[in-house]
Order: sequence, then C-alpha cells, then structure tokens
Amino acid sequence: IQVISTVETEEVTWMSDETFLPLTDLLIDADYFMAVAVLSAKRSKDPNTQVGACLVDQDNKIIGTGHNCMPNGGDGKLPWNRDGDKLDTKYMYVCHAELNAIVNASAKADVKGCTMYVTLFPCNECTKLIIQAGLKEVVYLCDKYYDTPETIASKRMLDMAGIPKNKLLVFISSVESSSSEKYGHCVLCVVQNNSFFLVSRKCNTK
Repeated sequence: IQVISTVETEEVTWMSDETFLPLTDLLIDADYFMAVAVLSAKRSKDPNTQVGACLVDQDNKIIGTGHNCMPNGGDGKLPWNRDGDKLDTKYMYVCHAELNAIVNASAKADVKGCTMYVTLFPCNECTKLIIQAGLKEVVYLCDKYYDTPETIASKRMLDMAGIPKNKLLVFISSVESSSSEKYGHCVLCVVQNNSFFLVSRKCNTK
C-alpha cells in the first residue's frame, strides 16, 4: 500500500493599513557624540567646571568616555578648590576628561586614529596625551580659556602635530522630533556664552 501525502502551500501576504517608513530626521554623528560628552560631564563632581569627553574610533563607534574627577582613591579626600595654596587646590590632583576617556578606551581598544569629542578645549597636558596616543582629530564645544598660555600651547602643539581642531558650531538646538514625542520626553542642550547646560522636560505624547 502506497500512501501519498500532498501538502498544499499558500503564499501569505502581510497586509497593513499603513506603511511605516524609517525616520530621517536624526541626529548627525557629531551632535550625537558631543551629546554623549555633555552627558558624561554631568557625572563630574567638580562644583565649578564639569567637563566630558567621548572617544570615537574610525568606524564611528564610541570606545570610551570620561569626565573630570579625582584619581582613584582620592574621591572625598582631595580638594575641589580653585583658589588658595597650590597644594590645596584641585589643579594638582584632578584627572581631566580627555585623560579618563583615553585610559578607559585603551584598556580594551586601540585609540590610534580616534577622534576626541570634548566639551572644553583640551589643556596643554591633555593635548600632549592626545598627540602621543595618535588621535587624529579634536572636536570641541567650548573655548572659554582661549587666551590662556595653556590653551595657546595646546593649539600650537596640535598644529605642529597636524591634528585638526574643530569647534562644533551647531550643537543640539532641540531634539523635539516625532521620536522624542513618542517616548514622552526630550533633552534640550543650550549653549550660551561658551557654557552649556541640559534641560530635560516632558513633551506631549501621542
């Protein structure tokens, strides 16, 4: 006895009343990476100047972030003062955001050829590290210390090393797109007088 089984297949077509198209009004890469640097800065305990950095590799992937902080073991034990005897101020101890971003990234990746996004133009000491680490570009948001010897020296060294230094002129004016409304919130980054701050507020939800 021969048993023959036949199975008929039907082509299934998924129908929808509406067609969903991908969003096109997105943050450009530079704004996104700088936004990460800004958020990193908000983790700093410095009561005067919060700085954040974001390190991006040649594939446009974030490999490290950092903010200005005290060295390991020094939190709560070292001063954040700006004035007074030199040993009683933060300047002798604080680890800058750029240093922390490079150290955090180098533990798991090669930082050579990476781009540094930083909220404040690097000082001369961080610039030395940027050059020696082989970074290819510095993108910064604020240059309020442009006339100090440290910043002048930084720019001189970057020029000598052939590393471009580009100011992000158009930052995030608003993220009030359809996607932000969908999730019920938005983040507004405002840059005024070479300073930045974040405003988080609720949007109308759909």
